[in-house]
Amino acid sequence: MSATPNRPAVLFPGQGSQEKGMGRALAELSSEAAELWLLAEKASGLPLREIYWDGDDSAMADTRALQPAMTAVTLGLWFHLKSKLSPAVGFAGHSLGEYAALAASGMLGIVDVFELTSLRGRLMAEAAGGDGKMAAVLKLSLEDIEDVVRCASEQSGKILLVANYNSPGQYVISGEAAAVEAAAGLVKERKGRAVMLAVSGAFHSPLMAEPAAELEKVLRKTGLRTPVAGPVYFNVTGGPESDTAKALPLMIRQMTSQVRWIDTVAALWRAGARTFVELGPKGVLTKLLAANLKDAAEPYAGVSVADPAAAAALEA
Repeated sequence: MSATPNRPAVLFPGQGSQEKGMGRALAELSSEAAELWLLAEKASGLPLREIYWDGDDSAMADTRALQPAMTAVTLGLWFHLKSKLSPAVGFAGHSLGEYAALAASGMLGIVDVFELTSLRGRLMAEAAGGDGKMAAVLKLSLEDIEDVVRCASEQSGKILLVANYNSPGQYVISGEAAAVEAAAGLVKERKGRAVMLAVSGAFHSPLMAEPAAELEKVLRKTGLRTPVAGPVYFNVTGGPESDTAKALPLMIRQMTSQVRWIDTVAALWRAGARTFVELGPKGVLTKLLAANLKDAAEPYAGVSVADPAAAAALEA
């Protein structure tokens, strides 16, 4: 498919992209953005602006607060910049960010997205009492990592899998603590590097089955709508889906399934995206573009927009 330079792919980051003060400049500039924070606080029952504008790192890492707060930040940027980003080739969000992508596309209502992300945050926090861990694995091929996962799982007798396919050279494993720790030792033996992640459970693995079942009840009741601003590219498959009857099962599976970000970026490229705009702090997804598109035959642009001042980059 030919490139569509005036139609960007819009990307929404997930947990790990938070930073102090996020969303404040826009909320003080835009009443619409400020209203999103109020909706997030109402749904979560938490003082999110106090936590993220004046709190410490520990409070900001709490998934109960982080999920609705990050959604308020990223959607605030979307509404602020919507006129410059529509129509989009497609929307994609990494893990939590997929909920913002659904709202931006029109597949979820704004009140619904805060109810769902608040519930998802609570359920994932409650799952923290389990025996799950995650680790990023660097400097090894996917083939080596898959072999490490198989060996560590067999040695420990515990659940372990590749959970996030973020880019060639950056994968995340998830599972029971003994298996993750065994895998870290094997990674070191193979001259790779395993970095334990500061998360409270084995996300995107079968160990999330119980909270996923609770979230499913609300997802089914809420339902999805036909997108109006562009298709959503889903984590579970890496591809687009606009049929609500097919998209809902993908969201139901999201918490226990792998994040196929490599496939997502490739699918957006095939759809004609040559500009990728990430809405949210830190530019994590923008940085992953270099590895994911290192063999691209055409030039592309990756733009990270964290606040109103950074939006000037979209005028170029």
